[in-house]
Amino acid sequence: MKKISQLTLSVQLPDDETFASFQSKSNTMVVKQLRHFLEQILDENKPVHSLYLFGLTGVGKSHLLHASCAFADTLGISSLCLSFSELTQLSVDVLDGLENIDLVCLDDIQLIAGNKQWQQGVFDLYNRMVEQNKCLIITGDQSVGQLNISLPDLVSRLNWGLTLQVKPLSDAEKSIALQYRAQQRGLFISDDVASFLIKRLSRDMASLLAALEQLDQASIREQRRITIPFIKEVLF
Repeated sequence: MKKISQLTLSVQLPDDETFASFQSKSNTMVVKQLRHFLEQILDENKPVHSLYLFGLTGVGKSHLLHASCAFADTLGISSLCLSFSELTQLSVDVLDGLENIDLVCLDDIQLIAGNKQWQQGVFDLYNRMVEQNKCLIITGDQSVGQLNISLPDLVSRLNWGLTLQVKPLSDAEKSIALQYRAQQRGLFISDDVASFLIKRLSRDMASLLAALEQLDQASIREQRRITIPFIKEVLF
């Protein structure tokens, strides 16, 4: 197998993207089923080898993949999380040997909808993973039938395993998530501040968390609390 250190890919997992930091009551069952899927990976007689996770852009699919790898680590399961946004810039041969890893997570499969070579590569990897009794988690922005994947065999494989849909977070859940992530950084943001950010910025969590990162750095640099006037100075 290729050594991961030789791959020009982002394989470092964010420290703060865990199941605990995925604050969404509407997706409680998704997290529960993901955890159950991970707990059965080392079972020699596991009933399923794959899980397809889908939802709109910004609902937290990448977060859940990173959380799955972090949880797998606590179980002693080897794992790797890769995104097709990076993979497709490389040769499909980069998938060779990944079947030696207990859990492989592949993000944003919709990005290979028009690429027959990559579709065949993922299909072949899927088969090798099953032969080696390993597991795959794949994400996409649509249900399998709406992905426009042109390789019927790959569509069939994606439909073989479990399918879970990640629901968008409500504004209340986004507020809780923002405050939780701020607390992890040693910051305090009030309900009013969280609400202001959600109303004034793009409502997807990736944008909100990027803004929180920017505010964190600015507050450290200027030794100021994160208030609405401070946010206006930094972000607007």
